[in-house]
Amino acid sequence: MADAVQTDVVTGAFGYSGAAIARELLAAGRQVRTLTGHPGRAPAGTPVDVRPMDFTDHAALERDLTGVHTLYNTYWIRFPRGGTTHETAVANSRILFDAAARAGVRRVVHISITHADDPAAARYAYFRGKDAVEIHLTAVGIPYAIARPAILFGGDGVLINNIAWLLRHLPVFAIGGSGEYRIRPIHVDDLARLCAELGARGDSVTVDAVGPESLPFREMVTAIRAAAGSRAAIVPVPEQLIPPLSQALGAVLRDTLLTSDEYSAMAAGLADSAAPPTGQVKLTDWIAEHGDSLGRTYANEINRHYR
Repeated sequence: MADAVQTDVVTGAFGYSGAAIARELLAAGRQVRTLTGHPGRAPAGTPVDVRPMDFTDHAALERDLTGVHTLYNTYWIRFPRGGTTHETAVANSRILFDAAARAGVRRVVHISITHADDPAAARYAYFRGKDAVEIHLTAVGIPYAIARPAILFGGDGVLINNIAWLLRHLPVFAIGGSGEYRIRPIHVDDLARLCAELGARGDSVTVDAVGPESLPFREMVTAIRAAAGSRAAIVPVPEQLIPPLSQALGAVLRDTLLTSDEYSAMAAGLADSAAPPTGQVKLTDWIAEHGDSLGRTYANEINRHYR
């Protein structure tokens, strides 16, 4: 008798990293269920089993996790909005992992952030919250894998596209200081493959999810400008000006481009890593290949997630 097809759960399987993970699992012949806060956004004909993710309904969470082999958790918030804070996201993550333990989930693969447990990162609510979630997961009693990316690119990602859009539409692009702070991005499909590999393991492990390339932020912007055919001047400005400039642009675009904490953490080196690469796609190669399409339309993150 053939082995039964195993069911995995991906939180937010119609979002950015969640969709890539779901595609990877489906291609491997897994049954995929999603817990999502936006069940109405499921595309017609999706093979994914769609369930609402309601953190106030503990019984429903446990029921929808029963019989599941691996929970792939991408749930988090980038910035506080509408009364939901990083502290709220920590509490919700604890509820989710506790429900998984009660339901008998056999493994959890959790998406975190590079340097989550670094004391230097504790000043930032995003990192502090990610660390708290990691600590809870390690104590809940389920074998786990924690994947720690810094910056994602590829697919319909926002960051690289919107930098290209700004370079296409503005005569000047401001970077904080010298722009020599380094980043270690990973392609979203490389992250998905890593997560599927981690889901197949049996040990508990924490790995940095990083691509083969570490490069200065200024070098990334320069590569995007060249690929997009932009003539915008890349101008260094005092670091303290970046958050208000981003806020002003965000007000015009009705979006959040870059928070103060996001910039400060990147400038402090928290988007870099010395770990061995777990992805294969080089950011600069990808930018050169997709330069003609990058930044043709603006990707509004608040529209995607909240409106």
